[in-house]
Parts: sequence; structure tokens; C-alpha cells
Amino acid sequence: MSSSELATPSMMAATTDWPAPVSHIPKDVFLRPEIFEQELKTIFYGDEWMVVGHSAEIPNKGDFKTFAVGHVPLIINRDQNGAVHVFFNSCTHRATQLETASLGNRKSFECPYHRWSFSLTGELIGTPNKPGDYPEYFERANFPLKSPKMAMVHGLIFVSFGNPPPIEEYLHGWIDQIAEVMGGDGNLRLLGYQKVVFKANWKTFTDNDSYHAPLLHTAFRMLNWQGGRGVQMTDKRGHRGYVSELSLPKSVTMLKDPSLIEHRSTGDLSRASVNVRFFPLSGLTRHLDSINLRFANATAVDSTEVHYAYFARLDDSEELVRQRIRQSSNLLGPCGMVSMEDAAVFHRVHIGSNTPGAAVFLKGMKDEYTLNDTYTQNDETSNLPVWDRYCEVMGFHRKAR
Repeated sequence: MSSSELATPSMMAATTDWPAPVSHIPKDVFLRPEIFEQELKTIFYGDEWMVVGHSAEIPNKGDFKTFAVGHVPLIINRDQNGAVHVFFNSCTHRATQLETASLGNRKSFECPYHRWSFSLTGELIGTPNKPGDYPEYFERANFPLKSPKMAMVHGLIFVSFGNPPPIEEYLHGWIDQIAEVMGGDGNLRLLGYQKVVFKANWKTFTDNDSYHAPLLHTAFRMLNWQGGRGVQMTDKRGHRGYVSELSLPKSVTMLKDPSLIEHRSTGDLSRASVNVRFFPLSGLTRHLDSINLRFANATAVDSTEVHYAYFARLDDSEELVRQRIRQSSNLLGPCGMVSMEDAAVFHRVHIGSNTPGAAVFLKGMKDEYTLNDTYTQNDETSNLPVWDRYCEVMGFHRKAR
């Protein structure tokens, strides 16, 4: 390719229409800062429900975690009555960030700037003022911590900054599969985290497909780990689900501890891998015995932060807990033996997108102008309804055929 063929800012700025084929994704949507800022406003701060955590991360009274949606900081906490809350991580006086720790336990939240303090239910309970320091119209009751809309499903915590549909409608058809990922319900206990920042656009992370797995990941070939039957599901809101059979090798010589790839929790290899991915970002995975909830955030046009949170069930035996710990980060974590190549590929996709044209989906396509109704286990086409939803929400229009 000559230098004259490389994408330039003027070429990118000219992209206003989406290609007519549903299988073509314009590369510049991964790169343009103005598109990223519009995504934050329209999608992340709009009428979608965003996953920000699970109640098992804050099991005790006074526990909290911090997270963010886009650039908006949040505090997720449990009060003295056991109720879960989500607050904007911002003092209602002069907007100072209240909490910087990622996890902890507090009796109250205090602003370091002017020492305003807030209860675990968000009320302003302390201001270091003397009579006459503040105007007569000042009342503490008018300055509680502000909150986004919040909903919970099997312990998963969702927030929205807009006017979303009821959570049951938003997740219609997925609630049972969400429960299956977590072993039947949300009664979990946190095992730990791995947190990573991928040097790629958030859409590259969420665009990860099933097609690549046995081709990219060395562990599949080294272990002779064959996939079985499986199904992929999508809906018009851009949510996706995967249920896969795993056919484990009869003899494992590449691992000192072959128990790493045993399946002990259910023994049902026909549903040994179950996943749900929510539009626009984040998802849940149960692979063999590991339960991994991925809380993701779009931090910049070329940066995506993902918290891999690993769980056991409250009713697990200690032996099963140890098995879940063995598999958690060792299998599908950011450096797991099955998925360690993903970060490098995400970055290389981002670099390669600095070229003209479109990324093209082919594996499983029947008609390049029509979305499929069904998908086999390793098709890449199940990603296209997500892109169709993205176009709809962002207001992109397809060119005429």
C-alpha cells in the first residue's frame, strides 16, 4: 500500500453513511474521537442499562466498590440495613471525587476538600460550619448524593443515566441464561479480580467472536481441545448468548496438573461453556467450573478497561472452591492459557484499522445484505446484530444497495 492510500483525517471525516452490506463495518468507527464522544452521550449515558458490578463484591454492611461508566465515576455500596446503592462518586458541594479506593468498608463517605460527610444511604450528615457560615436557605436535606437509575437481576447491578425500559423487558429471554452462568442464581462469593486495560477501542473488545478461538489460541491446539456442538443466540437489542459443548481430551500430557481442565460442578459437557454478553459492553462467562463476570468500561477511543471478577457459589464445597480458583484466571483471564493472545490481537486490530475501507465478516454469512436467523458454534456472524443495533442507536444510515 502506498502512502497516498493510507487513511487521512479528511478521509475519515467524510464517512457519514454505513456500507450497504450488513457484513461490512467501516474501520474508522474504531478510531474517530468525535464518534467515541458521541457514543458516550448516546449509548453509555443514554437509555441502555450498564452492568457495573455484582452484590457479592460488597457482601458486608459498609462495603463499597468504585467503578465508572465512561468518564462518570460511581460508588456502589451496601448500607447498614443490607440494601445496595449506586451513587455518583462526587460531592454535592463542589463536585470533588469522594472515594478513590477500588474496594473498602466505610461507616460514611467524607469529602477531603471541605469535609462534608454522607451516610451510607446518601444523606448529607455533616458539614463543618458554624451558625451563619452558610446562607439561611441552606438545608442539608437538599444536598444528598445523587444516583443514577439502578436495577438488580440475580445480584447483577445495572445502572442507567437515561430513560431505559424496565430491566425485565431489557433482558427479556436472557434472565434464565444469566442465572445458569452463575450456577442457577446469584448466590455467589467473590474470589478475586484481574484488571486490565486493553489498548483498543471498546467495540474491538466486544466484537470478539467464536470463529477465532481454535485458530488463534495455542492452548486449543496444544491440548487437542476440540469443540463440540453449540448454539449462538442474538436479539434485536444487541445482546448475545452462547451455549457450547466441550469435548475434553482423554489424555493430557502438556499440563502438570490435568485437573485444571476437569469439569466438576455439573458434569454436563453439553453445556460446559455458557456466556451472555450485554449491549453495549460487559458479559458473563461460565467455562467448565470458572464463573467469570467481566465488568468493562470504555475509557477512551483507544482504551478499554476490563475487570475480570471471579466467583464461587455460597453453597460450594471447599474442594469445588479450590477448583474454581484453579480455573479462574488460569483459563479465561487476561493472561489465561486459553485467552492470553486476545490482548495482543485487540491491539493489532486497532492498529490495522488505521487503513481505508471496511472490516468484512464472512464465516457463516449466507447473504451479505441480510442478517442470519441462526448461527453455528464458530460463526462470526452472530456479531452483526450487535452492529445493527449500534447503527440504530447511533443514527448511522446504510447506503443504498
